[in-house]
Amino acid sequence: MMRSFLAPVLAVAALTAGPAQARTCTPTWVAGWASAQFLPTGDAALPAGTLADSTLRQNIRASIGGDRVRVRLSNLEGTKALALSGVSIARAISPASAAIDPATRQMLRFDGKADVTVPAGADYLSDPVTLPVKALDTLAISIRYAGEPSAQTAHPGARATSYILPGDHLADAQMTGAATFDHWFNLTAIEIERCQPVKLIVALGDSITDGRGSTTNGNDRWTDRLVERLQADPKRRHVALVNQGIGGNRLLDDGLGPNALARLDRDVLAQPGVTQIILLEGINDLGTLTRDAPVSPAAHQAHVARIIGAYRQVIARAHARGIKVIGATILPFVGNAYYHPDARNEADRQAVNDWIRTPGHFDGLIDFDRATRDPAHPDRLLPAYDVGDALHPSPAGYRAMGDAIPLTLFD
Repeated sequence: MMRSFLAPVLAVAALTAGPAQARTCTPTWVAGWASAQFLPTGDAALPAGTLADSTLRQNIRASIGGDRVRVRLSNLEGTKALALSGVSIARAISPASAAIDPATRQMLRFDGKADVTVPAGADYLSDPVTLPVKALDTLAISIRYAGEPSAQTAHPGARATSYILPGDHLADAQMTGAATFDHWFNLTAIEIERCQPVKLIVALGDSITDGRGSTTNGNDRWTDRLVERLQADPKRRHVALVNQGIGGNRLLDDGLGPNALARLDRDVLAQPGVTQIILLEGINDLGTLTRDAPVSPAAHQAHVARIIGAYRQVIARAHARGIKVIGATILPFVGNAYYHPDARNEADRQAVNDWIRTPGHFDGLIDFDRATRDPAHPDRLLPAYDVGDALHPSPAGYRAMGDAIPLTLFD
């Protein structure tokens, strides 16, 4: 009788075992941070020889937490293979410092080896390492270059300070005496492994997404504010976000970096875990149309139609992958001295924004125009939100943008 009584009790106990005993996990990789890489020009490029046999430390902020990480390196612009002697990762002491917590430092491996050769034009993932990461943690990635890259691959608009010293400083806790610049090089993503379900938003845009006018090392772009709001909400802490803005970017033509349609597959659709895109592009297309000379009304009309056509392309290509696209209205920019927009340019902006707002085109709407415009002069930025050029928001403007985003879009 004792045996017959114990058998069902043990069976019930097995069925009701705690999560630590019974849980199964299917790990998922998701991009927790990313930057769009391209060929830097002018003062965004480093003097020749700067990277050769030197260690470059770059700080990034993770948008989501997880248990293991891997680093994606890029030699996108290289015409020859890129030889790296080693790469390390650690928690940074602060976003504005080269100092790391030595207890968290780990040397990365590539196919089990410390060194790696990245083919021309390619990306290369490190082997995963166990490094528990929390959302909003600052991580420091240190790269030791064996020689000078054949061509620089970079993200000039980092709004984050990077640190460089000659020699091997992968294990250096301080990097005392390092030279500095505010660009990222050859670092295109940090991928994070999670057991829990996850969603990923990719913000595709120009300098207003890249953060022109935000605070260096301040993490106060509109995307940063959105990440903070998501992480403050217990219902939405499983939502990650990566910023794929490029200053000067356009939908239709190359500017600083390739046009949005040309880079859509690499920078957006290929991100592991992507479920939604926020598309804020078009202000540079509108501005460049008449920057150098006026054009005919027919040319204005055709230009607006091409911008809308580009939106349709992004939507179609994303939907084919099961990814939703959220349209963001274009901010006002009358008063900008570079584009010197007139009433006709403003009419173009209104026509584009009307299309964005029309239900049935995008899968959701963020009305950045409404959030940032001056009610007394709706073709201009609110003065408190203007960094000073009538085009780019100030940190207060970026905060207003981040606060204007309905979090229900990501449910």
